[in-house]
Amino acid sequence: MATTMTQEDAGRGTAGRAAGEGRFFIAMAVACAAIAILGFAPGYWVPLATGSIKANPAVHLHGFIFSAWALFFVFQVWLAESRQFRRHRTMGLISVSFTTLMIVFGAMAAINLMKSAAAVGQAEAGRAFAIVPLGGILFFAAVFAWAAANVRHTDWHKRLMLVAAISILDAPIARVLMLIVPPPAGAVGPPPAAVDIVPSIVTLLIISFAAIYDWRTRGALHPAYLWSGGALLVVKLLQGPISGTAAWHAVAGAVLGLG
Repeated sequence: MATTMTQEDAGRGTAGRAAGEGRFFIAMAVACAAIAILGFAPGYWVPLATGSIKANPAVHLHGFIFSAWALFFVFQVWLAESRQFRRHRTMGLISVSFTTLMIVFGAMAAINLMKSAAAVGQAEAGRAFAIVPLGGILFFAAVFAWAAANVRHTDWHKRLMLVAAISILDAPIARVLMLIVPPPAGAVGPPPAAVDIVPSIVTLLIISFAAIYDWRTRGALHPAYLWSGGALLVVKLLQGPISGTAAWHAVAGAVLGLG
């Protein structure tokens, strides 16, 4: 016997998909926060708790601000997916402040890295590698601004915010990979920018996972993932070759001068 879907059945199906999508975005936000915090646990949070780490105050502020943003992102996603839109928009103003602080302290962390490299006679290597943290924080800021500009288009806004959150996970992912494959014994100074390739592949795979979820549940790849993920791929492919150019070293030197 043939059956037809009633308007009520269709409504239940749409509501079910929306609820499933909401759970997915909350789970992705929690996963991003877990990677961001746990990735730095062995090399930063645990030594900090035991008092066995010494670092520039800017490094500590950088760690606290980025970790706080990861937790704040989970809270914001939960507000949105629980339909507390007014509160979500109000708290969005705090997101702008967080992002500003992240840009400032992300740059300061890169400056500290370049100064530390120069102190051990690796100034050129420090300037070359600075493209990784500086490029990462600038990409994050650009996608955040793009998401903010699409705040009324929720399908774009939340996907762009997720990509922004994933894009800054290469640093904690790299810390985990360093535990698996430690740097060569006696290595001095920062590594070449090419070491960011594997962490970048992992972040791109996470974005791909989110895109595949859309494709499976919505029947199509959302263009927010296509454009922002594609832009991240281009940035990651270019940062290695650009890091060795005189132009980049001049830019890095200018940033270092700000410190």
